[in-house]
Amino acid sequence: MISLPIVLVKLFVLILSLAVAYLAFYAYQRSRMYPMVYVSIGFIFIGVGAICEGLIYSVLNTSLLSAAVVQAGLVSIGMIFILRSIMIGPSQEAQ
Repeated sequence: MISLPIVLVKLFVLILSLAVAYLAFYAYQRSRMYPMVYVSIGFIFIGVGAICEGLIYSVLNTSLLSAAVVQAGLVSIGMIFILRSIMIGPSQEAQ
């Protein structure tokens, strides 16, 4: 079983990442800067990755190593989306 302080910290990270994702998407709607969509998607992956390790470990009864690999993979995908938003730049539009 996962201790309560760890669950609370993970939920706090999830709430923060979803708030950033919402604000990034809201910024996209206002400015039509397409890279903000990538930022939004990236923070969703980071937030889900933050909570999935404990869920996979306790609910699916997997090893801690496999749960950590899934968590690291999701966070890495989120970082790739954010990196993509930086590489596109604000002047390029979606094709």
